[in-house]
Amino acid sequence: MDIVTLARIQFAMTTIFHFFFVPFSIGTGVVVAIMETLYVIKKDEKYRRMTKFWGNIFLLSFVVGVVTGIIQEFQFGMNWSDYSRFVGDIFGAPLALEALLAFFLESTFLGLWIFTWDKVSPKLHMTFFWLVTIGSMLSAFWILAANSFMQHPVGYTLNNGRAEMTDFGALLANPQVWYEFLHVITAAIAMGGILIAGMSAFQLLKKDKKVDRDFFKKSMRIGFAVALFGSITVLIAGDEQMKYLVEEQPMKFAAMEGTYEDTGDPAAWTVVAWANEREHKRVFGVEIPYMLSILAFNEPSGSIDGMNTVNQDLIERYGDRNYFPPVNTLFWSFRIMAGFGALMLLVSSLGLFFTRKKKPSLFEKRWMLWVVAITLFTPFIANTAGWLITELGRYPWTVYGLFTIEDSVSPNVSATSLVISNIVYFVLFSGLALTMVYLIRRELGHGPENNQMEGTLHEAEEDPFDKEAFEG
Repeated sequence: MDIVTLARIQFAMTTIFHFFFVPFSIGTGVVVAIMETLYVIKKDEKYRRMTKFWGNIFLLSFVVGVVTGIIQEFQFGMNWSDYSRFVGDIFGAPLALEALLAFFLESTFLGLWIFTWDKVSPKLHMTFFWLVTIGSMLSAFWILAANSFMQHPVGYTLNNGRAEMTDFGALLANPQVWYEFLHVITAAIAMGGILIAGMSAFQLLKKDKKVDRDFFKKSMRIGFAVALFGSITVLIAGDEQMKYLVEEQPMKFAAMEGTYEDTGDPAAWTVVAWANEREHKRVFGVEIPYMLSILAFNEPSGSIDGMNTVNQDLIERYGDRNYFPPVNTLFWSFRIMAGFGALMLLVSSLGLFFTRKKKPSLFEKRWMLWVVAITLFTPFIANTAGWLITELGRYPWTVYGLFTIEDSVSPNVSATSLVISNIVYFVLFSGLALTMVYLIRRELGHGPENNQMEGTLHEAEEDPFDKEAFEG
């Protein structure tokens, strides 16, 4: 493989693995915050136990997310130095705010939350965790503000071959930021609910009498409620972002729909298809009349420019080259993302219905529990598919219309170093993934009655800074 391809593989690997844990921690954080809020409102000890137990799962995802984020930043410096030089002046402000403001807020109040059980009022303790949750969302916002510049550059001027910021406010007002942010956050909320429900289902499937079934039944109900809210809002946010792409990134939109030729009016939506990417034509496809016009314009009329037309427009604007993205990947990634999003909506809504007090039949049928348990894995697939659309859809650009992928790779990187570092990263990520799975399974196995956080904190009731602690 050439250097560009190897560098792209490494970027994809580090980004996808890191993005497993960003929505994981944001979503589970929201669920834990809701559980502690229920404890403060209802004064019911079961919600306190839930907060501590699922808080441990959140902490595991938070730690691994930090580690994978550091690795991702490291590979930018190794493989994409020309890209970093081009956008450094733009990215400096949002990434600094992410580290100094958002991450500082998140980590500081997380520490306070961990070490102040029974030392501050329940309301203040709950506030600590809501500030952690807000901090994690702010962290995502600043990262997405930087990414949105790559999708839709604003507030800059080109000087000596570099993009230099001229208007920080324009960076924040970039419509791409808000479409991305709402989509990512609502997807994270849906993921958090599904994860709690799915892990609870795995515990309820165990025949071990030591499993606290009432605890996991109540946890599952809360997970379903959060997942239902997240699933509904992510479909709305995703629909709005898709409509935005019709005008802003028409090539990405046309590739998501597998449309090489102009659709005509009204436009049919393609359910399944396969493209011959070398010859830029569709091999086969199954269409539903009018549906694409309805999806894109909210009315049964309107046409979409095909990729061939958009490619010609881009050639006239930016020069003669191939602007076609990987069409089959984008087409199927969109359907996988949307399909699994709909599945999470279906499972969460039916899950709430079949766990209602009058007839909680889901808890009595193992096949239903298996469906919920397996759905645990769908948010990871849906989020990965969505991120592939975001990043691959702007091919051949790293910064849309300004800087190409070939221009972005470090000039002194070699194929040998990339192969070695790819192997090292793969082994490292595999080790982290296995460790994460092991630790979560161990935490679930301990159950809420053997909460390690609670035991550790009760053992540390004595103030280590009390002068009596130093007296022999």
